[in-house]
Amino acid sequence: MNFNPISNIQLPLFVYGEPTANLQEVLPIVWNATEALAAPESVTRHHGIDILVELGVQRSSPLVAYMVATCLNDPDIYIRRRVVYILADLLVIDPITGQAAEAVRKTVTNYLHNMQEDTIYGLLEVAVMDPGVEKPVWLLLNACPSAGRYLGDILSQYKHSASIRQKAIYYVGVVGFTEALPALERLLNRLEARSNGQYAMPFAPASLKSDDEIIPALRIAISLLSMH
Repeated sequence: MNFNPISNIQLPLFVYGEPTANLQEVLPIVWNATEALAAPESVTRHHGIDILVELGVQRSSPLVAYMVATCLNDPDIYIRRRVVYILADLLVIDPITGQAAEAVRKTVTNYLHNMQEDTIYGLLEVAVMDPGVEKPVWLLLNACPSAGRYLGDILSQYKHSASIRQKAIYYVGVVGFTEALPALERLLNRLEARSNGQYAMPFAPASLKSDDEIIPALRIAISLLSMH
């Protein structure tokens, strides 16, 4: 996928040349709602998103879209879930419902292009909580060329829960991050060896039972990546 990151300039509030009804009336409301995204209270941040989405300005304002995108790192998982759906909607090109302004799409793509591991982990948490977010998360991860490496790191670390590691493995497979294939194969070999060594034990610890849950996901992901 080719990416064209935007230059380091001040983002316009609205795309020039696109009509905005009642701009003088809407502008203060948009400004206040955007400021609310940085409020310490999650209820205020939710309210800010409510207003922006109701006005639909995230589809015409690169600045608003960028500010919404920063909420992918919000500590409130429910805000993160809302933002995942909003950003995925901005990325999709639908001939029926239309699409967001091109400057908005470039801004969002540029932000996703530079996601770090903590943001990727936050997306996995949302995916574990809400099965319906599978495709939107796929769209966001697909926009980040480093996501495969971060997912490989996450799925290899035992400090993470089995559900998070399973989601990481799943997205490596379905998005097609072939660079993570060696990590998957190493983990599968290690887990299978540990699992086979437990048959002589009368009781297996909980950690090994979690490993057994991950093994099928690893096999599926490896199979998918091997087709690329």
